[in-house]
Amino acid sequence: MVYFFVRFVVYMLCFILSFWALSNVQFQKFTNVSKPGKTQLLLLLLSMALAYLCGQFLLSLSMGY
Repeated sequence: MVYFFVRFVVYMLCFILSFWALSNVQFQKFTNVSKPGKTQLLLLLLSMALAYLCGQFLLSLSMGY
């Protein structure tokens, strides 16, 4: 139970930090989309992927996952 809580907290912190870091990137310059919802979805998916990778890295360092 404690391990689940630690994993959840690590993943959420990594998601918040990656979303904050990627929000400064202007994806509108890279995409030619007239709908801003698609670029926001791109930001969300990239931040989720980055959070997963960072979370896995941190958990493997600390707990030997």
